[in-house]
Order: sequence, then C-alpha cells, then structure tokens
Amino acid sequence: MSVHDGHRERLKEQFSEHGLGAMPDHNVLELLLFYAIPRGDVNPLAHDLVDRFGSLAAVFDAPIEKLMSVPGVGENTARLIKLIPQVSRRYLISRAKYDGILSSPAAAGRYLLPYFYAERDEVVYLVCLDGKRQVLACRCLFRGSVNSANVSVRKLVETALSCNAASVILAHNHPSGIAVPSREDEATTRRIMAALDAVEIELADHIVVADDDFVSMADSGFFKRL
Repeated sequence: MSVHDGHRERLKEQFSEHGLGAMPDHNVLELLLFYAIPRGDVNPLAHDLVDRFGSLAAVFDAPIEKLMSVPGVGENTARLIKLIPQVSRRYLISRAKYDGILSSPAAAGRYLLPYFYAERDEVVYLVCLDGKRQVLACRCLFRGSVNSANVSVRKLVETALSCNAASVILAHNHPSGIAVPSREDEATTRRIMAALDAVEIELADHIVVADDDFVSMADSGFFKRL
C-alpha cells in the first residue's frame, strides 16, 4: 500500500474540519490541483510549482504561459490557478459594496482597495458620485501594461456625464512600485481636472494604490497647489 493511498480524501477532510490555516503552501495548492487533475499524485507538482516560482502568491501571479511551461501543468490547470486571484478580487469587491457616502479620502481609499487586489497590470477606475458623494458607479476605464495605462480624457468625461455625476474620484495602481504619485500622474490629473471643470464636474480626488496601501492626492494637498 502506498503512503499516498487515501491522501486526497485525508487532505479534503482536513480542509473541511480545520480550513487552510494549518496547511503548508504546497498542500493548499495540492488541494486546488485535485479539481484540475482528478487522478494521480499531484503532491510533487504542487511542490514543484511553489519551488519554481518561490511562493504560493507567485504561483497565482505567474502568467499562464509560464505555468504551462511546468511539466504536468496543462491549459485547464493553468486557467484554474489564474482563476483564483480573479475570483478573490470579485469576492472582495462584492463584500465591499458600499451604499454610503464617500465623505473622506480614507473612506474612498478603503472602498477602492479591493478593486486592485492581485492586479499585475496598471488599471484605471473612475468612481462617479452624486451631489451627496454617494456612489453612482465604479467603472474600470483603462487597462495598460505594468508600466503605464493610456488615459483617454474624452472617455473619462463621457463616462462621468453618462452617470450624471456631480463629482468623480479617479484611481489607478502602481503594480510594481509604491503608492506615491509620479510627475506623470500629476500631469494627467491636471488634464483631467481641466476637462471635467469644462463640463462642471468636480474631480474630488485621485487615489494611487500599491498593494494594500494608497495615497490620496487630495489628502496630500496636491489639489490646493493647482
């Protein structure tokens, strides 16, 4: 009898009774692999993935092509692995659904953080607010490379107008940096503010996100310098 006989069921039972808390990373990944590779011992593959990429997070962040370059990882397995951070982001956004008022930069930052969870590309969101600063819509407008996202001011203004927004909050992330606005961010903010002013919509804030941190350009006094 192999030491791995019944291993799948034991691991599933451990998860059902105790969750993932006490499991090492390779067992967490192994549990997921059960549902992509229904037969055979996937323990060595789980170890290989964690060892190759360096951490469980790095496995989930790896491009599909790099995952599929690992022996034993087919397209279905790679797509299941990539699905996890995407589902996690949607879960966090769903939990963070907010019907109240974004009355401060801190409230706006907390509201927006889940939208950038596990993003590897630079992404730009626009939050449209009514006259009381209640959220009318939160739209992903642009997705770029890890270095930049081209912001179409026209599209941004059209989105704000279509939502009948009294004010908006712009937000984007720095995937491989820190949550500090760059000179390019400041120049973009000036362009957008001028375009919104022309249609009588206030740019209430521009929030820069990096991992679990964010900086409000309004809170840092940038708008007062304009």
